[in-house]
Amino acid sequence: MITTLLNYLANSSAITYIVLALLSIYIIITFGVFFYRRGILNTLINNEKKSLEALTSRETRFSPLSALNKCSNNITSKELLHACEINIMKDASSGLSWLAIISSTSPFIGLFGTVVGILESFAKFANQSKVAFSIIAPAISEALVATAAGILVAIFAYTFHQILTRKVYELNVFLKAQSQILIAKG
Repeated sequence: MITTLLNYLANSSAITYIVLALLSIYIIITFGVFFYRRGILNTLINNEKKSLEALTSRETRFSPLSALNKCSNNITSKELLHACEINIMKDASSGLSWLAIISSTSPFIGLFGTVVGILESFAKFANQSKVAFSIIAPAISEALVATAAGILVAIFAYTFHQILTRKVYELNVFLKAQSQILIAKG
């Protein structure tokens, strides 16, 4: 496996290196955004869940950890609560567009690398009158590595995007429920 990878890299062109470097940057961004956003969203969700539990119990007041409480300063006007919800949701969903962009573009970047690799392989074989399948197959399989890398990056980016989108939705549910309770009690 390692020898195959080293052979692939030794026979690769500058375009292949650029494609693999870009996909490497994409995977680092994907994991970075995911773990950073997941931590923030988990904290926000837990705080808003506790605040909602406090509002539905006898306390009838915000939790001091609630982002909605911090934003509205205990003022329960419908307009202010709605503006706070929007602001919190905007902050909570930042970075998700990068995951969407990466999940949609990485397969194309990988495919570009594959096409260039196949073109280079055919250019090498152009001067030969007869080329056996046993010579063409390894060259084509090496070129397909870029597509596989692009698809792998897209899988992670798309999956992480879906997980975080669900967490943002969950946060939104807790914020809206709190706002409705506060407006009704207000």
